[in-house]
Amino acid sequence: MSDLQRLTEEIIAFRNARDWKQFHNSKDCAISLSLEAAELLEHFQWKNKEEVKKYIETNKSDIGEELADVLYWVLLMSHDLDIDILSALGKKIKKNEEKYPIEKAKGVHTKYTKL
Repeated sequence: MSDLQRLTEEIIAFRNARDWKQFHNSKDCAISLSLEAAELLEHFQWKNKEEVKKYIETNKSDIGEELADVLYWVLLMSHDLDIDILSALGKKIKKNEEKYPIEKAKGVHTKYTKL
C-alpha cells in the first residue's frame, strides 16, 4: 500500500467515525478546499519578499498545517469522485509539457496562449 493510499484510508476512517460523509457533497468539499487554500494564502498576504522569507523560517509548522488541510480535501475529493489523483497529476504534467515547451517557456512566465 502506498503512502497516499494509507493517508486516504486514514482520512476516510476519520470522516466515517464522525458520520460526516453526509455533509461531504462535491460542492461543499470544493468550497472547503478553496477555503483551506485561502488560509494558506493568508500567511503570505501583504508581505514583501524579505518578509515572506523571514516569516517562513518562524512559521513553517503553521504553513505545513495549511498545506496538510489542502491535501486532506484533495485526497478526500479524489476518493469520493473515484479519481486516481496520481494518474490525473501525471496526465496534467504531460499536458503542461505540451502547453509549455522548454524552448518557448524557459525563464518566462507568459501564459501558454501567448507563447
